[in-house]
Amino acid sequence: MYKTTPDAMRAGSVKTFAILLAALAMLGPFSIDTYMPSFPEIGRSFGVSTLELQFTISAFLATFAVMSLFHGAIADSYGRRPVILVNLALFVVASAGCALAAAFHQLLWFRALQGLAGGAGMIVGRAMIRDSFAGDDAQRMMSTVTMIFGLAPAIAPIVGGWLQAAFGWRSVFVFLAIYPAVLLVACYRWLPETLPRQERQPFVARVLLANYCRLLGNLRFGLLSSAIAFNFCAFFLYIAAAPVVIYQWLGLNETQFAWLFIPGISGIVIGAFISGRIAGRLARWQTLRLGYAVMFAAVACNVAYHAAAAPALPWTVLCVMLFAMGMAIAMPTLTLLALDLFPHNRGMAASLQSFQHSMFTAIAAVAIVPLVADSALAVGVTASVLLVCGTACAVRFLRAPKNTEISDA
Repeated sequence: MYKTTPDAMRAGSVKTFAILLAALAMLGPFSIDTYMPSFPEIGRSFGVSTLELQFTISAFLATFAVMSLFHGAIADSYGRRPVILVNLALFVVASAGCALAAAFHQLLWFRALQGLAGGAGMIVGRAMIRDSFAGDDAQRMMSTVTMIFGLAPAIAPIVGGWLQAAFGWRSVFVFLAIYPAVLLVACYRWLPETLPRQERQPFVARVLLANYCRLLGNLRFGLLSSAIAFNFCAFFLYIAAAPVVIYQWLGLNETQFAWLFIPGISGIVIGAFISGRIAGRLARWQTLRLGYAVMFAAVACNVAYHAAAAPALPWTVLCVMLFAMGMAIAMPTLTLLALDLFPHNRGMAASLQSFQHSMFTAIAAVAIVPLVADSALAVGVTASVLLVCGTACAVRFLRAPKNTEISDA
């Protein structure tokens, strides 16, 4: 059931709505994956090491995470559209700054600015889905957006590799300025406002603090948010380590990042498709059990293979693909369960969930990947540990006292 106002319906069809939300969510993966093929040239250009280049990821993810705390709360108070439009404009400026950076510290500063703006579309978009759809329809829409969004990490390194080979690393950031500029125009014309004025929350420090404390103090929300973050981190290990995977493990070149990203993202698209198809046919707990079963099969195969053999195509990437599929089956259900805990503060709930998600991935990029990336087996074992942590959180959620009612309305 579509729940937005008639004006919102006239502003754009359901299909357009899904495409715009997916395109907004793509901004995050594009921001990370597109310039990875340029790592060697950026390092040579500024005279920095591979480890120092990891800070360009961390600078983005750290500010992304901090600002994630506020995108949703601001959208709960002032509406969804203004937050998205302002942040798209800011992202255009930040990307242009990256393209023009004359020193490594300037690149870091503009990457941090990209992070401040880059999460608004994804965070606010999740709230817009739950504003507009209920029950199984919400799961189907979330799965549809995930399917389209899932193309980004597959497309991004391919586009980045082509741009790098043809024009050099600065052209990648020019692309990252053009894409949100086009999206800004499209959203201004066709993206509906899904939060009526009468449902907006006052932007008052005392009220905001009380709501933050209420969400942070909710055990079930914390468990769901942690489950999502741990699951994604297990997959993100391979994204953050992509230059090592491609150049060192598999002996490929800058135009061959697709060997890692296409299988991984194909898994997300397939898993999201399955999630949409089984919505209404399986109970939520059955969907979660299916997703986790696939993820555990993936990490078991991954560890077993790399314990016996060196990384090689196609086996290394097939394990990543299988894990991504299981993750995408479970993620829409976990996300909607988290948003449903606080129907009057969905934006804030999406913000806090995204904050934890981003902080976990930032920690993985800086503290975990450099320690384990030299060994495919070590990465596989680490992914297994993260999955076990995510599973423990999901199981604990199902057994936690229902002190906050979950609504299907």
